[in-house]
Amino acid sequence: MSEFRKLSESFWASPQISEQDVAEAGTQGFAMVINNRPDGEDAGQPEGDVIAAAARAQGMDYRAIPVDHTGFGDAQIAAMAAALAAAGKDGKVLAYCRSGTRSTFLWALAQATAGNDPDEIAAAAMAAGYDLTPIRQALDMLAARADD
Repeated sequence: MSEFRKLSESFWASPQISEQDVAEAGTQGFAMVINNRPDGEDAGQPEGDVIAAAARAQGMDYRAIPVDHTGFGDAQIAAMAAALAAAGKDGKVLAYCRSGTRSTFLWALAQATAGNDPDEIAAAAMAAGYDLTPIRQALDMLAARADD
């Protein structure tokens, strides 16, 4: 069942979700589902099209921003920032991947790009059970660049 972890008033991360989890997200008022997992990563994982159809059936927007073993790039960070902007300040967003870590990292990088405080971003992630230590230098750099 769902393991939605709150990182902010408008963003939650989750390990892999099912169609039933999408229905639960709909009842909880989520406006958007973001898939950060490439199709075919593991046998038995639901394909993105299945989750997309379930999200749309619940009246939610769906975005696919896959992150594979090669990691994050500027295009993925920009796509996450654009998705969050499209959801709006009051739109609840649920992002998922295998464990929720890639979704959290991508959210954090998008937040830093917007100039948000890396310490606050890291604290929010830690409170949800995600450690941003592997990307901390990138967070600091992106936040400093945003302040320029």
